[in-house]
Amino acid sequence: MSDDVLLETRGAVGVVTLNRPKALNALDLGMCRRLHPQLDAWAADPAVKAVVIRGAGGRAFCAGGDVRAVAASLGAATGGARERLSREFFRAEYALNHRIHHFPKPFIALVDGVCMGGGLGLSIHGAYRVVTEKLVLAMPETAIGLFPDVGGGWFLPRFPGESGTYLGLTGARCGAADALWLGYATHHVESARLDAVLEALAGAEWGRGAAKAVVERVLAGFHADAGTSTLAVQHPAIDRCFAAERVDDILQALEMEGTAWAQETWATLMRMCPMSLKVSLHQLRMGRTRDYDEMVGVEYRLSQAMTARADFREGIRAVLVDKDNKPRWHPATLSDVADADVEACFVPLGGDALELPESR
Repeated sequence: MSDDVLLETRGAVGVVTLNRPKALNALDLGMCRRLHPQLDAWAADPAVKAVVIRGAGGRAFCAGGDVRAVAASLGAATGGARERLSREFFRAEYALNHRIHHFPKPFIALVDGVCMGGGLGLSIHGAYRVVTEKLVLAMPETAIGLFPDVGGGWFLPRFPGESGTYLGLTGARCGAADALWLGYATHHVESARLDAVLEALAGAEWGRGAAKAVVERVLAGFHADAGTSTLAVQHPAIDRCFAAERVDDILQALEMEGTAWAQETWATLMRMCPMSLKVSLHQLRMGRTRDYDEMVGVEYRLSQAMTARADFREGIRAVLVDKDNKPRWHPATLSDVADADVEACFVPLGGDALELPESR
């Protein structure tokens, strides 16, 4: 059995500890396969009233899915093996997110430190997200030739105004106050008090009443003010600049805005993968009118289309392997990305479509 994810029960609380601190608790295929059946078991066990998930090491909750391993497998394998390897991780990760989204008991994420990409998938789909002053929250996928997945097509459009579009396209990082303003975080607790939060939940008198009331009473007792959100201050400008339906129009709006923030944001977008930007904006606009279960299927199609492109391996090389941050994108500019190629990424996969259990 792998020690990369630790599973235990404390009192009436199931406890998950992501235990890859050297990898910032990045989520890999084996971890998904261990965690999912345990969540099923806890969901069915009347003695378990709630589940807590946290990260080991003090630096990160979860830095995301282990996309570096996915890219390495794509580079090493050939033919059908490449296809199988590129499917398995995303199918397992998205199924795990779906299990959390529909979990029938209070699911509490203690989000301390880095939480990016797949880390949001493990947390935002639960009922409670407790963040600390160490939080670094981001969806940085457009920098590596991907798109904001793990349900990002559903939850980013539901953040205030165009803040989700801004975060999904730029990969901008947020702190605790921003997370509360967005609606991602439900509570803010000092990092040093997280162990006490877990102890209080494990030692709570659950009785026969609603578990939700017990959890909310415990978490309220630890909640502290997180200060002023930078995103809230920038919100009017974000709404003005990111409301467009085309990435080119967003860039033009940023040029017209003319502020230091707008110039920096424009420069950030120009470094991102052009194909990822167009695919991601289309995904986020689609997600405005679709529910989560619909968007999971769409995102699985996108995961297969985008990881098959050379941009994905190049993004991983530039950001996570060589770390030169000088990716060579193909196509290299937004004008070179054909609308037909973007639309092709969304075409149903037929027999390889992601099948998930009915919500329960």
